[in-house]
Parts: sequence; structure tokens; C-alpha cells
Amino acid sequence: MLPEGSAPLRVLQLSDLHLAPWQHRKIEWVRGLVELRPDLVVLTGDLMGHRLARGPLLHTLSAFADADIPTVFVHGSNDYYSPIAKNPFVYLSAPSRTGTRSPDLDNEALTRGMTALGFIDLNNRAQRLTLRGTEIELIGLNDPHIGYDDVAALDASIKSLAEVSEQAATLLGVVHAPYQQALGQLLDRKVSAIFAGHTHGGQVRMPGVGALTSNCDLPVQQARGLSVWYDAEHAAFLNVSAGLGASVYAPIRFACRPEASLITLEAER
Repeated sequence: MLPEGSAPLRVLQLSDLHLAPWQHRKIEWVRGLVELRPDLVVLTGDLMGHRLARGPLLHTLSAFADADIPTVFVHGSNDYYSPIAKNPFVYLSAPSRTGTRSPDLDNEALTRGMTALGFIDLNNRAQRLTLRGTEIELIGLNDPHIGYDDVAALDASIKSLAEVSEQAATLLGVVHAPYQQALGQLLDRKVSAIFAGHTHGGQVRMPGVGALTSNCDLPVQQARGLSVWYDAEHAAFLNVSAGLGASVYAPIRFACRPEASLITLEAER
């Protein structure tokens, strides 16, 4: 999907850490991923898993900043709302919602902390990077799961880039929750690949059946891993990460191991 003659690019996608301060093994494991030396790190939201997790999370992610690895991010609902106890079986019946709750996490402080590390905020924004000689344009949406996606703001950011130079040959889309409308909006802007999370891969998968839910309107068959999203005119690779965590009130996975995704983008042949 890269222009002919381009060097391969390795993208490390991390999603849904749902980090709690006491999860020291997870913190050290994520920090150790820097040894993979990816060309780009994509963070697809729901990184926070506890109201006191911001400091440990920034420490975790600082490994990529210390290694000078370009890193981009979008937020998920759990980066605005702390987890609460609720019936876990409701998760199987319909997409989770925040109801009438008001955000109780300091998302602005989280965003400031991540940008202070040199990470690029893609929430309803676009940005260009040159990686191993190839110019990449990244476009992102804030979380559609809670209605924070803003296509008008994204288009304004894309337009500001276009005023500086022509559109990059390779476009990548980033969003937390892979709702069909959000995927379509990224597809309309001619991305070649989309990175998303949110689903936890179903979190509980039945052998021989797969995911029972995607926690959104994405078909359950695409709730984890690499597939293709397309309409009548465009198509893009879609990678949905099963993520690295779960709510501290529902810390159960079945036939769905936590994961980080390492994806190699290659030149057209």
C-alpha cells in the first residue's frame, strides 16, 4: 500500500490498555515493546482504566518518547470516564453507553501529558509524517462511541495541510470505536488503512463461533484482526486490535488473549 520503491514501515498499534496503577507487569511489558523498534506507534484509545492511572500511563508510554519513535493517538470513552461497576452481561446485549454521566477524568491533562511527550493528537485532526523517506498522512476521529467525532473539524485540519502541500500518497485513518459511519467517513477521505480498537476482540469468544459482540455496529466477524472495509468506490485495510486490557470490574477474557499488533506496510508490487 506504499508507493513503489518505498521502504517497509512497521506500525505498532496499542489499544484498550484500561490501565490501573497496580498493573506493574502490564506497564513493564508495554515499555518493553520499544525493543521492536517500530517506525510508528498508533494508540487507539481507552488507555485509562482508573481515575489515578494518568501518571503510570504517561510513564508507560514515555518509553516510546525516550526512543524517539513517532507516536500518534486518539481517545476512547474511558479516557474521559472512569470505570464503574455494572452488570457485565449487559455488554452482550447492546453497545455500552455512558448514559447521563458527566466526564470525571481530566482528559485535557491527559492530552497535555501525551503531547508533552511529543505524541501527535489525531482527535478530529490530520497530520503528516515522513517515515523512512515516505510521506504519510494520518487522519483521526475522536470517539464516535460517545459522539465526540467531528468530521467538520477533521476536514478543516485536512484542508490546512492541503494549503501547505499536496496530499500524501498514503493516508492512514485512526479511530477508537469502529462504528460503520466512522469507518465510512474515513473511507470517503481515501485512506488506505484504518486502525481501531474498542471491541476487545469480543472479550469473550466462543471456540468455533468467535466474538459474540463487537460493542458497536461492526459485524462481529471483524471484531478482531485484519480485514477489509469497503463501499462501492473505495476499500481500505481495517485492523481492529483486541487490546491489552478490560474494565477492572470485568477483568475476564475467554479465548481472546490480550494483544499488541505489529503490522508491516509494504510498497505496491
